[in-house]
Amino acid sequence: MPRHVTPEGIRNDEPQPPHPHSQPQRRAIDTDQVWAFAAGCVTPVHGTGDEAAYGNDRGNDRKGIRGNDRKDTRGNGGPTVPGGCVGIETEWLIVDTQAVHCLIPPARTLASLARIPGTTPGPGGPVLPGGSRITFEPGGQLELSGPPAELTAAVRASSADLNLVRSALAVDGLALVGMGVDPLRVGMRQTTASRYAAMEEHFRTGGGASGTVMMYSTASVQVNLDLGGSPAEAARRFQLVHALGPVLTALFAASPAYAGRRTGWRSTRQAVWDGIDASRTRPVAAALTAPGSGDTEPDLVDLWARYLLDAKLMMVENPARAGNPEDDHHFVPVRDDSTFGDWLAGRGPVTRPPTREDLSYHATTVFPPVRPRGWWELRYLDAQPGDGWQAAVAMPTVLLDDPVAADGAFEACLAVAHRWPAAAMLGMADEPLRRAAVRCVDLAVSALRRGGATDLAETVESFAGRYLDRGRCPADELTERLLAIGPAGLLREEAHRCVSLV
Repeated sequence: MPRHVTPEGIRNDEPQPPHPHSQPQRRAIDTDQVWAFAAGCVTPVHGTGDEAAYGNDRGNDRKGIRGNDRKDTRGNGGPTVPGGCVGIETEWLIVDTQAVHCLIPPARTLASLARIPGTTPGPGGPVLPGGSRITFEPGGQLELSGPPAELTAAVRASSADLNLVRSALAVDGLALVGMGVDPLRVGMRQTTASRYAAMEEHFRTGGGASGTVMMYSTASVQVNLDLGGSPAEAARRFQLVHALGPVLTALFAASPAYAGRRTGWRSTRQAVWDGIDASRTRPVAAALTAPGSGDTEPDLVDLWARYLLDAKLMMVENPARAGNPEDDHHFVPVRDDSTFGDWLAGRGPVTRPPTREDLSYHATTVFPPVRPRGWWELRYLDAQPGDGWQAAVAMPTVLLDDPVAADGAFEACLAVAHRWPAAAMLGMADEPLRRAAVRCVDLAVSALRRGGATDLAETVESFAGRYLDRGRCPADELTERLLAIGPAGLLREEAHRCVSLV
């Protein structure tokens, strides 16, 4: 999700447009350009030598672009993502260990993190020694976004940065808590950034009752994986990351409560997403194709282009405020059911035609479980207690990258690839999902050992021993503790456990 805090403090740091008098004239686009944009998001590009980190959602600026930012002539305009790499994004609830009911503004968190030595300023936020960029979600949740690297190196670097953050926060009585949804506090907007003001208004006026809960009270582990080495491989990886979705959602479900009460879901976070306008949250893959079935592989360009056209508009740039992004009204919410396709056909919420910049920004306001961005952005994993995020990152990464594991995982998951509601509600209590998860864990552990990642293999085995082998997911353990000590006690206990990990 997008960010809004910079090294200078809390402010609206939406992309800074050029001065209106020097800004080149934006040109209207047609459907061919929509397909060209989609092609740039789903088609592998190789041979440029670019090195880039995975991205956030600020306009068409892919987060953490490092090295050359060469434009893709197909219209995407993003950097090449290195093959064989993973980019790790972990989101965390921030808790005052002595006052767990209190919401923590990002300014207080940033003040604590300012003491970390070796931190350098960056255009999107401070960068920690291991390469993780510090940003914030609209409710004040902290996000650490690491640059892409080989799996073991990426986990090691993210862990080192995470320990620096935990230590710095502990000095001021703050702690990180990993759960998919805050079990106690009802969040609120912690920024005046125009994107979030418009997003909040859109959700409050018909865009989905769960939208503000998503903005202010949820946290996730996002795993960013390269598209693949060829269009055919990209199509296979696209299908596999979708097939894995319900299984990994259930296995890593870690959000059984919200606002002080149990919700009846193992992954309340996934249920929250399901309560938002489906045109922007449904999976991009409508159906999956079994290898050797004779069915044609999905046309990724067509799927993503049509998804963008059919998704409802959330906000549009206010032309009268285009030169003043600090203004809370730089973007204005769309309150009707207009889609981008409607706007392209002349039936949009404003009279001017859409431009490529509008399309690029629109793409940052859709949130499917897997979002194509020049890489595959997996968005379906709950934030994890403690260091559970390491298993949540290792599993999908190795299941995609190891050919033997990939084939086995797709076979195991294809029959349950539609079970998103069961995954969110039942977790590992759903027997078909549990069987698929057992197979995926076995495949992942074997692949990690083949690749020499022994420590991560043991991490996944330990996670499975704690939860899966007992037919459980993290939410089941959290629920037991919630019933024993209440939501405030659970948040306090998790905060103290976080400090003890340092």
